[in-house]
Amino acid sequence: MAYKETFSISGESIIKKIKEVIAEGNVSKITISDKAGKEIISFPVTVGIVGAVFAPIFAAVGALAALLTECTITVERKEKDDNEEGTVVVAEDKE
Repeated sequence: MAYKETFSISGESIIKKIKEVIAEGNVSKITISDKAGKEIISFPVTVGIVGAVFAPIFAAVGALAALLTECTITVERKEKDDNEEGTVVVAEDKE
């Protein structure tokens, strides 16, 4: 299951917000739309991607930030399972 979060943000703060969201983890996709709701750019965020891969994306987003005064960032996140964080569940028999 996945859920979405939406942030309205000014153009100059786009890159900062995207970096914060990626650092939080559990993100599968980021979409940037203009204030009219038209999708401008959408990119997947895969586990294990290094910063060098994001450099061209951040450059494109930076160029968009210069053109946009206001935009919306939609972040699609995966819901964590109870066992996803490495928790081991052991059933005990107390007889």
